[in-house]
Amino acid sequence: MDDLVVSCKGLRKYYADVKAVDGLDLSVIRGECFGLLGPNGAGKTTTIEILEGLTPANSGEVRVLGMSWSDDERELRERIGISLQETQLNEKLTVLETMRLFRSFYKSGLDPEELLRDLSLDEKRDARVGKLSGGQKQRLAVACALIGDPEVLFLDEPTTGLDPQSRLQLWEVVARFRAKQGTVLLTTHYMEEAERLCDRIAIVDHGHLIALGTPKELIARLEAPNVIEFTSDPIVAADALAEVSGFHGATRRGDGWLLRVDSLAVAVPQLIAIVERNGGRLGALSTHAATLEDLFVSLTGRELRDV
Repeated sequence: MDDLVVSCKGLRKYYADVKAVDGLDLSVIRGECFGLLGPNGAGKTTTIEILEGLTPANSGEVRVLGMSWSDDERELRERIGISLQETQLNEKLTVLETMRLFRSFYKSGLDPEELLRDLSLDEKRDARVGKLSGGQKQRLAVACALIGDPEVLFLDEPTTGLDPQSRLQLWEVVARFRAKQGTVLLTTHYMEEAERLCDRIAIVDHGHLIALGTPKELIARLEAPNVIEFTSDPIVAADALAEVSGFHGATRRGDGWLLRVDSLAVAVPQLIAIVERNGGRLGALSTHAATLEDLFVSLTGRELRDV
């Protein structure tokens, strides 16, 4: 299929007894933003490093732009851009010198100064890399990934540790790249980032694919638009929760529950009555619209983000 840009079949990577990736099948279509979502240790970084040609797989097939890393590495390097989870740049070079250095690695590409303007780094063109803030360094790393004018952009945890403003700036960079028909494959454990940027999302855990679809399709798997999070003393028994109208399941969290329901207006009063009827006292209670994180918790019983 001409529109298939990145794919892997039966991908496996083991480190001693640890199965980092265990039989993963994925496909990324031209022009889409495809997200790998999961907690640290889920196999996201290992997967993307294999797709980038940085780490060899134990088994499985990988194709990027219709080519393989074993036969076409040089051409592939010219046509993709990579921003690693941590990029170590020479801190003695200036921002512009760094951009010119990376531009020299490609036969053709973008104008370094124009790209700095696009990423709001033009005012830092003569600043040394070591003097940049975390957000500026991250944008510079993405600029280095874009300097060769790639067809496919790999982003591994691009906004981890950034402040909200820097995160929004990077989201805008991704949007502009996609507006030029670029294809993006990113890893993240931020549900908001995945919902905001991605056309399709693969949720992975322990090296396995556990869910795949658009953000709306995945959230719809919960079969409930709302979630009630509450604690009580004593904890309400699981079978009592099923009495709530529009109940679609519950997941234990600490001293309480996450309850998936249709209507908050109907479910909350009923829940309070159930707690009191069972001789309990309500502790904390909060509600929110169903999210990808709720789906992950319902599938695995664990939090999407590490504590």
